[in-house]
Amino acid sequence: MLTNKQRNYLRKLSHGLDAIYQIGKNGLGENTIKQFDDGLEARELVKAKVLNNSLFDAREACETIAEGTGSEVVSVIGSKFVLYRESKKKKTIELPEK
Repeated sequence: MLTNKQRNYLRKLSHGLDAIYQIGKNGLGENTIKQFDDGLEARELVKAKVLNNSLFDAREACETIAEGTGSEVVSVIGSKFVLYRESKKKKTIELPEK
């Protein structure tokens, strides 16, 4: 569970990131969850965008993916959201102390 201080730090880091995933009309199948899982393992912090033709809004998509990948919701703003999960192999982000 992230503290407010840690969540704010991750929000700052995510500000310059591009959305590497897009959620569209195909929804949130197993393949999508797997892609996010792989991305979180490689990067720890990922940003995604929910397209207008999606059946989900950003909050629903974010929470579904977070549950499926075991990640933490960092932020949801408009149609974009950011997820964080510490990598098992290579830790690239040092979080501030709790």
